[in-house]
Amino acid sequence: MSNPIQRVAVVTGAARGIGAAVARRLAADGMGVAVLDLHEAACQTIVEEIVAAGGRALAVGADVSDEAAVTRGVERVVTELGAPSVLVNNAGVIRDNLLFKMTVEDWDAVMNVHLRGAFLCTRAVQRHMIDQGWGRVISLSSTSALGNRGQANYAAAKAGVQGFTKTLALELGKFGVTANAIAPGFIETEMTAETAERMGISFEKMKELVTAQIPVARTGKPDDIAHAVSFLASEGAGFISGQVLYIAGGPRN
Repeated sequence: MSNPIQRVAVVTGAARGIGAAVARRLAADGMGVAVLDLHEAACQTIVEEIVAAGGRALAVGADVSDEAAVTRGVERVVTELGAPSVLVNNAGVIRDNLLFKMTVEDWDAVMNVHLRGAFLCTRAVQRHMIDQGWGRVISLSSTSALGNRGQANYAAAKAGVQGFTKTLALELGKFGVTANAIAPGFIETEMTAETAERMGISFEKMKELVTAQIPVARTGKPDDIAHAVSFLASEGAGFISGQVLYIAGGPRN
């Protein structure tokens, strides 16, 4: 169902994978969508898909860990699409390694994109949400926030996203802005395929091993996350804030 007021959403890391699925879904919901990723050219395919389906979309190239780039990017969105009222903090990188082999550069790269990026993007859009008296901040965490061997940096960043989200909910709630996090389990994306390659196994074998541990007996798809984002970004989710929704095919602690 289209929104009576056309909302504008900013989706980071939206050139592929989960971000691309979310961008498509929010556009189908009737929102104008800023498809934001590191390189603007990489966003064009998703933008063209949305426009071909009758939606409104804008490709924005920005490094989410760069304060000036985020500021410029949001200003473009305001000028060319309208003031954003939905933000999906999805941009992410992985630099997996055991702690004793992890470099400072690998630690910083993950922290900068996931945590600093979520902070900079949210800070840049929140005033537009407050001005409208309505907003939705949805940030991607992970089941890795509960701990995952070889991912000290990623697990710490994704746990940080949860604390960030709960604090946003407390600070922004009185302005009509909700903040929630989604913590996916194993989702079939280019990123997980690249992980399999680094591990020296086929992606099909990895999916087989993972599926054996998932109660619903299948791996996740980007659309599984997009459906949840769609709900949390909707008018009907206005009394849900400060929550972490695990989408992993079964319970997590």
